Amino acid sequence: MRGWKKWLQTLGETLQGDTGQPLGGSGTGPAWQSLIDRLETHYLANEWELALAVGKEALAMAKQAVGPDHPDVAATLNNLALICRAQKQHAQAELYLNRALAIWESACGSDHPDVAIALNNLALLCIARGQYAQAEPIYLRSLAIREQAFGPDHPEVATSLENLASLYRASNRLSNAGKLEERAQRIRQENGS
Repeated sequence: MRGWKKWLQTLGETLQGDTGQPLGGSGTGPAWQSLIDRLETHYLANEWELALAVGKEALAMAKQAVGPDHPDVAATLNNLALICRAQKQHAQAELYLNRALAIWESACGSDHPDVAIALNNLALLCIARGQYAQAEPIYLRSLAIREQAFGPDHPEVATSLENLASLYRASNRLSNAGKLEERAQRIRQENGS
């Protein structure tokens, strides 16, 4: 997949959402990949309706190509959720994310990095709804999965730390936020990101 992680970093949001796009070897094929690329283009242009329509087409194609419980379906659902969250369609975003989470947990295991993606995005959704207490354990689980999968000094861990720190800042736990931000900054500097 061309640049989805980079793309999210350029959105200018304090809190970073994650896509679950496979980096190759997808069972869905090049036509699906083309749709995902178009979805990215529309999202970057804030063309929500077009992004949503293309995303739904990609979802239908993925379900037909690999079945409804495949990780590519979860990745597509996750991206649809990001579009819905951007449009403040929180209930629909939550439905997409919960389905993506269930697929990834079933297909990949509960400690797989793709599970952390869905958890991160569920926590972002909680924050968008002002549900800070619900977001914290979700972020902590996402962070634990990423630390286990990638090691404590990986940029994905830094993203989780930054998002958790933002939550702590929003809930006036400044000391906790500062510690996480320092660790994330150290990780970013060590990785040149």
